Amino acid sequence: MHTLINILSGVALLVWGTHIVRSGVLRVFGANLRRVLSASVANRFHAFVAGIGVTSLVQSSSATAVITASFVSQNLMPLAPALAIMLGADVGTSLVVQVFSFDLSWLAPLMIGVGVVLHLSRKGTRTGQIGRVAIGIGLILLALQMIMNAAQPLSQAPGVKVILASISGDPMLDILVGAVFAIAFWSSLAVVLLTAAFAASGLIGLKMALFLVLGANLGSAILALLATSGTGPSGRRVALGNICFKVIGCVITVALLGNIENLLTRIDPAPGRIVVNFHLAFNLLLAACLIGFTAPVARLVERLMPDRPERDKGVTAKYLDLAALDTPALATSNAAREALRIGDTIETMLIGVLTVIRTNDTKLAADIRRMDDDVDELYTAIKLYLTQISREALDEKESRRWTDIISLTINLEHIGDIIEHILEDVGTKMIAQRLAFSEAGMAELTEMHAKLLTNLRMGFNVFLNSDLRSAELLLAQKVEFREMGLAFADSHLHRLAGQSLQTVETSSLHLDIINDFKRINSLICSIAYPILEQAGALSRTRLREGFLDAKTLPLQTEITVSADRV
Repeated sequence: MHTLINILSGVALLVWGTHIVRSGVLRVFGANLRRVLSASVANRFHAFVAGIGVTSLVQSSSATAVITASFVSQNLMPLAPALAIMLGADVGTSLVVQVFSFDLSWLAPLMIGVGVVLHLSRKGTRTGQIGRVAIGIGLILLALQMIMNAAQPLSQAPGVKVILASISGDPMLDILVGAVFAIAFWSSLAVVLLTAAFAASGLIGLKMALFLVLGANLGSAILALLATSGTGPSGRRVALGNICFKVIGCVITVALLGNIENLLTRIDPAPGRIVVNFHLAFNLLLAACLIGFTAPVARLVERLMPDRPERDKGVTAKYLDLAALDTPALATSNAAREALRIGDTIETMLIGVLTVIRTNDTKLAADIRRMDDDVDELYTAIKLYLTQISREALDEKESRRWTDIISLTINLEHIGDIIEHILEDVGTKMIAQRLAFSEAGMAELTEMHAKLLTNLRMGFNVFLNSDLRSAELLLAQKVEFREMGLAFADSHLHRLAGQSLQTVETSSLHLDIINDFKRINSLICSIAYPILEQAGALSRTRLREGFLDAKTLPLQTEITVSADRV
């Protein structure tokens, strides 16, 4: 029992080590790796080499599959070079197995020690993340040493030999076991290293070990399909094509396994070396034989997995790439781009409001109100996307950006609700009763509306560039806009005292729209608060105190920082 616990602990440590290395490399080099992959579409051989390089660093072909699938689903890469990348990714994992198969036990304490010092002393920085990767590598090496030591006495136990003998010798069963282990551990790398360690210790026979390696390769392809399940059909075709490659390779290899085993034995007779060399040979030969058939396979999987019929379901998120979640800086950038899409929709809605007020266009009003549903959809998508980003992996600057993005989306969603409320009031209080604003009242609303659009565009500029001067100008507009609203409300009351019929009929609606415009402007101006607070340029007034109080509240409560609250 003690031996079994040691082996299971080593396996768990091996899986955890590969996870740490994969996530750490993606956080440090994720954006650069994505650029390498996106630039490799010139020909299949460039794509193949890019897949080898990226996966050798990430140590996970499924991670490469997710990144590649996201490019294909966004029409940034054709399917054929994406399949070539996956062939290279499988070779990349084989090369990583080769490195870890050597006796590097002496390196484990050094990597862990250096990694802990770097990670703790420079936590939240690029150097700290590199230290995290070093810890993961050290844990992998330590885990392999633990497994080897624990497996030695277990290999001599008669009961274990009987059990293993009963499940070995059946190729289909052994391949299935290898695939299940790869899916359970979420890493074919860990399964191949574990198999090599068991074979080296004599715990399992060589033929069973080779079948397990085939199963691990097939399992890695299934893992890629599971990992890309959140993408559309075009993205999942990458994983499906890779499964086709693996199935073809497994069928041919099983038929020729005896010859391959004899050849590998001549190269290096050690069982552990035969296993890792077989893993490399399998993927190299698979790539060499099938690299010229990526285009036909791409056409085949397009037939097997056709595009879904387009349904009219409104706007959908365009930039929220799930493959970027392991690269927090890139993920927050994607969320910011999507937030600006909400901003564009809000600007279109705001422009349309004035047209509805002027022309009593009920069709346009209905279209604008439907656009608020699109705003709600994008807002929910961004919020859920941001919550999936690891906050621990964000440095101080990225964490502030995370907060700014979610605050902006919350405020834009509120602006959409206010615009929808304005249109409801216009429909019931003016259009339904065939009323119209007076010429003076319409001129006031037009002037406020133009100022509001200017401030909205200035707010987007502040959000994009985080410019202190622009933030100061935007906040100054808050005071100016409030004074404009008070002046127009006062002039409206003077007209009301003059018993102007149009003014009397639309008085309530006129004042409501002025107040709604002021609320929208307050939400827009709140974009400037974080920048001014960071620069120490926000005066110690009720405004600053209200902003600081709002910062301490959980964002999940969706409390916005608006001037109406402070």
